[in-house]
Amino acid sequence: MIGGGAAGFFAAIACAEAHIDARVVLLEANRTPLTKVRISGGGRCNVTHACFDPALLVQHYPRGGRALRGAFSRFQPRDTVAWFAQRGVTLKTEADGRMFPVTDDSATIVDCLMQAARRAGVQVRTGAAVVGLTYAASGLESTFQVELKSGEVIGGDRLLLATGSSPQGYALAQGLGHTIEPPVPSLFTFTVADPELRSLAGVAELAQVQLVVADQKPLEQTAPLLITHWGFSGPAVLKLSAWGARSLHDQHYQGRLQVHWLPGQSPDQIRQQLMAAKQQQGKRAIAATCPLALPRRLWQYLISRAAIPTDQRWADLSKPQLHQLIQELTQSQHLIQGKGAFKDEFVTCGGVSLKQVDFKTMQSRLCPELYFCGEILDIDGVTGGFNFQSAWTTGWLAGQAMGLREPS
Repeated sequence: MIGGGAAGFFAAIACAEAHIDARVVLLEANRTPLTKVRISGGGRCNVTHACFDPALLVQHYPRGGRALRGAFSRFQPRDTVAWFAQRGVTLKTEADGRMFPVTDDSATIVDCLMQAARRAGVQVRTGAAVVGLTYAASGLESTFQVELKSGEVIGGDRLLLATGSSPQGYALAQGLGHTIEPPVPSLFTFTVADPELRSLAGVAELAQVQLVVADQKPLEQTAPLLITHWGFSGPAVLKLSAWGARSLHDQHYQGRLQVHWLPGQSPDQIRQQLMAAKQQQGKRAIAATCPLALPRRLWQYLISRAAIPTDQRWADLSKPQLHQLIQELTQSQHLIQGKGAFKDEFVTCGGVSLKQVDFKTMQSRLCPELYFCGEILDIDGVTGGFNFQSAWTTGWLAGQAMGLREPS
C-alpha cells in the first residue's frame, strides 16, 4: 500500500484485520505519517460530519457524490463513529454538525490509527518514497513490483494507491493506464483588493450571508462569512470555492462576488426598517445608529460605500441614498482578484477518473488487483469533515476487498 495518510492507514488496518494471514506493508514517503490528520481542524481533527443519511451526505461532494452513494450505504459516518468508539476514541458533535474527538486533540486520532495498525500487524515504513512501479499478469495471478528511492524493490500480489494529490501518485496511476482528471485547488479563500474591507478583519463571523459569483455559471451559497486581512473567508466562501473549483480556475480566480448581508430579509423588509429608523432616529447620525443585525464597523463600511457622509442624520436621508444603501445591503459587489489557501488543509479537485474504479471494492476496472482510496480519486467534499469521511469510506472498502482470501 502506497500512502500513509488517513485513507491509506484505514485501508491497511481494514485489510490486515480482514485477512490476518496477509502481509500488509504501508509505504509513506515522509518521515512522519498522517500529517494532514495532525493539522486538520486547527489541530483538533474534524473526523467526520453528523449526517447519517447517505442520500443527504452525498450532497456535500461537488465531485464524486454519485459514485459515493452506494459506498456510503456500506460505510458512513455512523460506522466511522462506531469504529473509533470500538478502539477507545469517543467523538462529539458540534452545533454545525462537525464531529471531533472529545479530547479536541488530533493526536488522539493519530495515536488510535497507529495503534490499530500495530495491533493488526501492518508494517508501516516511513521515509519510503516510491520511484517506480511495474505490473505483470499471468492468468489469474497479478504481480506488482514497487521500487523505492533507496533502490529496494518490494513485490506483492495486490496494490493500493492512497497517495492523495501527489503528482507522483498520479504518475503511477497513469503508468497503469488510468486517466487523471486535471487537479486544481478546492477549498480556498477569496482575495479582495479593498483596503476598507480588509480593515474590518477581526469583525465577528457573520452568522449568515448569501454569496453569488455571477460570472459564467452562477454559484451561490448561504452560510457564515468571515472578513479577513486579505478579503473573504469562512464556510460560505469555502463552500463556494469547492463547488466552483473548476470554473474559478478557468477564470484565473477573477470574478464578481455579490453579497447579501441579511439573506433572511427581503429588500422591502430592510426598507421598512430603515424608514422606521429615519422617523424615530431623525436627529441621530446614520453611522452611529444601526437598525439592522450587523456589526457596527460593517454598517459604517456599507454606509461609506453608499456614499452617505458619516455625520449625515437619518432625517436627511434622501430616496436615492436609501435606494443605494439597500443595494449595498442586499447586492454589494466585490471583485475577486485571486485566491488564498485554506490554512494547511489543502484539498484538490481532480484525480483518477471515477469511471475506471469499481466503487463496490475500490478496485481498478483496468488493472486487476489494483485499488484506490482517498484523495487520489476525483472526489472532494466541502469543509466540515466530509473529505475525511470519503477517505474512511473508500479506505475501508478497499481494505476489505483486498483482504478477501479469493479476489473478487
